[in-house]
Amino acid sequence: MRTIRLLCTAAMLWGFSLVSMGFNGDGENKSRIVEDGGTGPYKAIMKEEANLPAHTVFAPQDLSKFGKKQKLPVLVWGNGACTNSPWEHYKFLNEIASYGYLVVATGFIPMNEEPYRGPMSTTEQQVESIDWAVAQNSDPSSPYYGKIDVKNICAAGMSCGGLQTLYNCADPRITTLMICNSGLFNRENAGSAVGGMPMPPKTKLKEIHSPIIYILGGKEDIAYENGMDDFHRISHVPACAANFPVGHGGTYRQPHGGEFSVVALAWLNWQLKGDRKSAKMFKGKKCTLPKRDRWTLEKNAKMK
Repeated sequence: MRTIRLLCTAAMLWGFSLVSMGFNGDGENKSRIVEDGGTGPYKAIMKEEANLPAHTVFAPQDLSKFGKKQKLPVLVWGNGACTNSPWEHYKFLNEIASYGYLVVATGFIPMNEEPYRGPMSTTEQQVESIDWAVAQNSDPSSPYYGKIDVKNICAAGMSCGGLQTLYNCADPRITTLMICNSGLFNRENAGSAVGGMPMPPKTKLKEIHSPIIYILGGKEDIAYENGMDDFHRISHVPACAANFPVGHGGTYRQPHGGEFSVVALAWLNWQLKGDRKSAKMFKGKKCTLPKRDRWTLEKNAKMK
């Protein structure tokens, strides 16, 4: 108790909150307020959940606003380089959560700006994220009970995380896919992949059963050729490829996730919430994304 009192005193003196310091009183589950909770209407929090090891959850701080009339769609996220922490993407993911989403990211919570160093993540962790969200929604003892829209789930990831997402694409619970700075390797360039990455063949694309968007960093993006090749092979479901010329790193670490969060949120709002205004960014001959500075958009016949 003396330690807790000292921390409280220090927090008040320096203007910190115990949440932002990653201390919640029990000395176990860490949490952090990122960028004042995001720019959305539901200020978010990044946190650990005791019953979901090796994952990071982003959710609105006030869950009382969600229930029968308004539920939280789900985004499950895999990180670049198969990193077992969303340390490069937490601003982007927090921003999405602040617009009324439950985001479950693979890996340990990033409490500072230091790169994660440890074992790689696995494809199974994304499935664990979906399993957990579904279980929480039906558990009367969970704070998320009855508040999660388990019929609207997006699986997504960046670079290696995108490969993990494509590996899991056949999961029937997935409503839509969002592949960022990523794409399946061809035989010709498979040798350039980092060891440990999932390497499903291009035939895996036939298992996709939901609308899919590729968000890429333009021709400067090392994953551009792979991602665009994927896109051009997909004809059985609605698909599009959005490009913003910033290279492989995207804009995830920029304030509130930068331009990538704007496009990602529009896609999620359309696909998971049925928002017609957001759909206009992608749908029709006069879709608005190409009018946004430096963005380009390609769509397949199912998307026109």
